[in-house]
Formats: sequence, C-alpha cells, structure tokens
Amino acid sequence: MTYLVKPKLHHPKLPKNRLGFTHRDYEGHVSTLCAGCGHDSISAAIIQACFELDLPPHKVAKMSGIGCSSKTPTYFLGQSHGFNSVHGRMPSVATGASLANRDLIYLGVSGDGDSASIGLGQFAHCLRRGVKMVYIVENNGVYGLTKGQFSATADAGSTSKRGVTNKDEPIDLVSMALLLGATFVARGFSGDKKQLVPLIKAAISHRGIAFIDCISPCVAFNNHPGSTKSFDYVREHNDAVNAIDWIEGRDEIVADYEPGSVEEVTQHDGTVIRLKKLELDYDPTDRLGAMAYNQTHHARGEVVTGLLYIDDAPGDLNDRLNTVDTPINRLGDEDLCPGPGTLAAINAGLR
Repeated sequence: MTYLVKPKLHHPKLPKNRLGFTHRDYEGHVSTLCAGCGHDSISAAIIQACFELDLPPHKVAKMSGIGCSSKTPTYFLGQSHGFNSVHGRMPSVATGASLANRDLIYLGVSGDGDSASIGLGQFAHCLRRGVKMVYIVENNGVYGLTKGQFSATADAGSTSKRGVTNKDEPIDLVSMALLLGATFVARGFSGDKKQLVPLIKAAISHRGIAFIDCISPCVAFNNHPGSTKSFDYVREHNDAVNAIDWIEGRDEIVADYEPGSVEEVTQHDGTVIRLKKLELDYDPTDRLGAMAYNQTHHARGEVVTGLLYIDDAPGDLNDRLNTVDTPINRLGDEDLCPGPGTLAAINAGLR
C-alpha cells in the first residue's frame, strides 16, 4: 500500500488546544479512498473530536479489521498506537489489548462487511461483554474493496450497481447493539458533522462499550438509482491542500435539521435518504423504548440518528473480571508469578 505523507510544515498560527496540539497533530496520512467517500468525513469528525477533547495522541489505540473502513485509521491520529487485524477479528484484538492496558482509549473502526458478516460473532461478544472501547461501524451497505456486492446491512429491495435486487432482510446493527446490552448506542450520518462530532466525543468519554453505527455512502458502488445508501461516483476532482487535506470532487452532501424532524436528503443520483433526528425530550436511558423507537421509524423508511441509548453507570469488562487497577502489561514477575504458596491458597479456596 502506498501512503501519501503530508508535509510537516504548516501555518505557525494554527489554533491549539489546551495541550498545545493543533488540528494537524491529530491527522494521519493523506487518504487514498475514493474522492468524496463518506469515510473521510468520519475521519475528519474523529480528528475534530479528539482535538476538542484535548486527548494526548499517545493515549489512543486505533484498531481495525479489513475493508475500506479499516483503512481509515491510517488517515487520522498518526501519532497514536494502531493495529490492523484480520477480517472480522478486530473486537477480539481490542478485547485483549483493553485487558492488558486499561489506561489507553481504544477506538475500533470497522465496516458493515467486517462486523455484520464474517465478524458478526466477534461484534456480538464484544458488545455483550462490555469491552471499554469506542466501536464505530462505517456502514455503506456494500463490499467496496471487492467491487460492490451486497453486505449484510443492505436493505431488502435495494439494487446493486449491476441491477441485481437484494432479497435478504438487513441486519440492523443498532437493534443488535441494544439487544446485546451495549451501554452507549448511537447512529450518525457522515454528512452531518454537526451531530457526529458530539456523538464521538460522548462515546470517547463513556465508561463502557460505546457503539456508533455511522451511515457512510459509497461513492463508487452505491451511486445508482435503487440503492438506499448511494452517492454518485465523483466525475471530476482536484487536489485541495488545506488544513484537513481532503480531496473534493463534488460538493459534499450535508444535512442540518432540527431535532424531532425528518430530513429528505437528495443525493447526486436523485435518490433520497430519509433521516430522522431524535427529539429534544427523547429519553436515551430507556433501552426498551429505544428498541421500539428505532424499529417504528425503520418501518417508516426513516434512518434514526442521534444518541439512542446510554447507561449512566455502565461498568466494563475489567470491572466484571475484577482485574487489578495496574495495567497487566506493567505487572512484574512477582505479581504475575506469586509462588506455589499463593497458588495452593487459591486452589484451597475452590474446594
């Protein structure tokens, strides 16, 4: 893979956060994704959220699997730790890392193919166990790296680029997350940065497992009439070198609408996606209410966005396993191998 490295020189008067970092300090390499890809907008939202939270980059560990979405950690937080795992196995790697070093902030980026198909079991167990991490699925309903087959989140009745109709019912990852016991469940839209940045900031600050399903249209293989998650492929583009180093082919589709309202967003190809933003008086602490709300509006053809559910006192996997406060990777031989006397006492307590 070829990485396009950004120049280290930048304007000396770029705004800084309380740690003295600029926006550029939270960026990564130049993106090699398709121009106009929604995934790049999500990367930009992650960068903005980390900048505003004054996070030390070395305190963040980025995890990913395989797919277009799993390439994106290269494009943000270039000074953070990172691990690109095999297809669908990001959650187990994040689980092990989280148990070994509880002092880091774990940010897992996956896709609908990575999490809803080959990694569905890993996704489920990660959420039900409450691994302390932010789990973002960049959801475009298609396998972009392998030329546009339906993914498990593609809506029934939608058509592929070649005109094939999807007859299978979609997996709704938000509904699954609610059912599996996730303590923070949200959905965002890559074109609504105003909403997405606060969601990511809240997820990073959450004590337990925080899941965000982010609708992120594929510009290359879902840009045709009949797709429910479509943008046109970019017909013309040019390099625009600026503070966030992104390549613009067409004007990005954005949405800014009031809480409680439904916004019909017309995409480049003329298709329409209906977004439903939560009301201001919506109760995000009611898990059963969130399930019913999500399913009710899904039946109306609306995509609910916002914070659907949060547990104010969640706890995480370290709490459930009663692990020591000191990260395991910092324990010495005396702590890890206390001797035969301690082992005999443990065995005696189990008899």
